[in-house]
Amino acid sequence: MKEMNRIEGVRSEAAILVGVILPEHKFYGDPLDELEGLAKAVGAHAVGSMTQRREQPDSTTYLGKGKLEELARYVEAKDADVVLFDNDLSPGQTRNLEKATGCKVIDRTELILDIFATHAKTHEARLAVELAQLQYSLPRLKRMWSHLSRMEGGIGMRGPGEKQLEVDRRLVEKRITDLRKSLEKIERRKERTVAARSEFMTVSLVGYTNAGKSTLMRRLTEAEVLVQDQLFATLDTRTARWQLPEWGPVLLSDTVGFIRDLPHDLIASFKATLEETRQANLLLHVADASNPSVMEQISSVYDVLEQLGIEEKDTVLVLNKVDAVEDRASVDAIQLRYPSAVAISAQSGSGMTDLARVVSEELSRSFIDVDVETDAGNGRLFAYLARHGEILSRRYNENRATLHCRIPQRYLGKIDDAQTVIHFRGGTNDQNGNGYVDDVAVSDRSDREDRLDVEVDGAA
Repeated sequence: MKEMNRIEGVRSEAAILVGVILPEHKFYGDPLDELEGLAKAVGAHAVGSMTQRREQPDSTTYLGKGKLEELARYVEAKDADVVLFDNDLSPGQTRNLEKATGCKVIDRTELILDIFATHAKTHEARLAVELAQLQYSLPRLKRMWSHLSRMEGGIGMRGPGEKQLEVDRRLVEKRITDLRKSLEKIERRKERTVAARSEFMTVSLVGYTNAGKSTLMRRLTEAEVLVQDQLFATLDTRTARWQLPEWGPVLLSDTVGFIRDLPHDLIASFKATLEETRQANLLLHVADASNPSVMEQISSVYDVLEQLGIEEKDTVLVLNKVDAVEDRASVDAIQLRYPSAVAISAQSGSGMTDLARVVSEELSRSFIDVDVETDAGNGRLFAYLARHGEILSRRYNENRATLHCRIPQRYLGKIDDAQTVIHFRGGTNDQNGNGYVDDVAVSDRSDREDRLDVEVDGAA
């Protein structure tokens, strides 16, 4: 659907950047820095910029009348080809702005969608971007194009007296329906794939775009992931094994970065891609500590997590690029607000030990300490406990063995052995730091209410 992309001509064009700052907007640096990065990502070059503060946008042109006249003169003086807005415009506002300035006008959402379309490499990502683009374009058909009847299925669909616009709208709606069905199939398959990895603890990297997630992924796993100083360089999920010191292997995933005012349709379209994040045991929220707007970016990421319904998931804030921070006081200010944040540099490798320690501690929250008493020759159970947890000590008494283990509670529920007794540790610690036994699991098969009734590797 390349013909439908109005931004195709923006590449290498001269652009004027415009931003209307509303009361709810909070900027800690240049308010158009991010828009300039978005423009660069599509190949446009900025020749000028302007901002206006307003209590609310003008309903017809978003800008005020005086500012609009100033913009028209600016476009002519700079011989600009396109005006890029850092705000979302209605179809009517875009049409009026184009008429007043005499050049193409593109809003923030259309710009972001085009960047995603450019960087999408996999079939899944391309479908997700196309769906979001069509949902954005549907109310703008009258302005954007009138050629969709050339799409497959267009011939013969026109009814008596039916307008071309109505045909176009019907074709787009049908394509949207088809894309949703395809993505639902991908989503169900992705859910099965992620569920199949349940034997491993999973950690997902989230954060603002260009915060350094892919660099951190490469540092921790040595995976060959794309590392590029560009907004939305990563759109597809990458998963690799991270050998966490003093813990063992966990699965680490890197996925698409977030951004302020990320289009809702785009978030919905990328639901399958973000499945790794939804199912992760722990999120590592990577933030660029060297960015003047880092506090705003952190808040934006939490807003997106809320939209995904996973804002309550255990999260560790990782302050990346601290080696690029000129004033250390700014990092201290962030850590004052987020005291558990970990300061690192994925580029140089500093702070990796602290990060590994914090991740180990967070993952351990889902673990419980137990004493597993079983037959000394129960090798299958020994292997199961070692594979899914950590055996801290072993004691033997004649033909019985007691293993002090730390293991996720969900794996404990898969033990079903009549000769095995599980003692749950808890309460206060003794002088050696060991918790005393305050609960004993009943191993008698006749006690159906208390026994753990799922088989170990399929064998009773």
